[in-house]
Amino acid sequence: MTGTDKVFAGAIPALYQEHMVSMIFEPYAEEMAKRTASLDPRKVLEIAAGTGVVTRVLATRLAPSARIIATDLNQPMLDLAAGLLGASDQVTFRQADALALPFEDDSFDVVVCQFGVMFFADKLESYREVRRVLKDGGVYLFAVWDQISANAFVTVATQVLTERYPEDPPRFMERTPHGYYDTQAIIAALLEAGFTTAVAETVTKVARATTAGSAAIGYCQGTPLAGEILAREPGGLQAVTEAIESALAARFGPGPIEGGISAQIITAKK
Repeated sequence: MTGTDKVFAGAIPALYQEHMVSMIFEPYAEEMAKRTASLDPRKVLEIAAGTGVVTRVLATRLAPSARIIATDLNQPMLDLAAGLLGASDQVTFRQADALALPFEDDSFDVVVCQFGVMFFADKLESYREVRRVLKDGGVYLFAVWDQISANAFVTVATQVLTERYPEDPPRFMERTPHGYYDTQAIIAALLEAGFTTAVAETVTKVARATTAGSAAIGYCQGTPLAGEILAREPGGLQAVTEAIESALAARFGPGPIEGGISAQIITAKK
């Protein structure tokens, strides 16, 4: 992972929310909220909350007395999340680094993280931090994307980028979002961090986009992939977006389009 892989700023948060969230994140937000609610927690910490897709579902699924603190490294993402949620006595947004959580030991019943762990520079330290802030018997519930080949839309986008830049294709998607799916290694790290048990489950869903163009904008302009494209082809972001749109439309139709997505959901207990 490079330093720019975890920077979601500028135009990215709004484009991410508009084009990526409903397409691939909402299906898993429902899944993560359902699993969290089944634990009946009183106090929940969400890390790498992004624009708050999981936060908003948690607020509808948890008991009214439950409290949620939603954090992210990127303040622009949290600002957008807070605006989308609106006034809430149940949810507090706070900027925080997952490797140095600003909370006391034994503070939370459940910690939730949907598709954020892949971006943490020191994953073992992040697991130790989560364990520290969990109460005894508390649960860490998180999701990571499966490998690219198990996710249809991003597979097509990656093929287009490889053909366009054969000497040096952008690797953001392969390197970071889809670069941490080895469940044996993940479980081993969790146990090393001090969790008593950890299990992983492959969960498949369906990605849906209103059009092939919306999906292409999401991947090319709503993620740090935009910077990698511009580094190789200044001024070429729109042309690359259109090339990926054409490839997605050829494979799935012009829209609405559907494709398979796959993730690993991990449950670890302190």
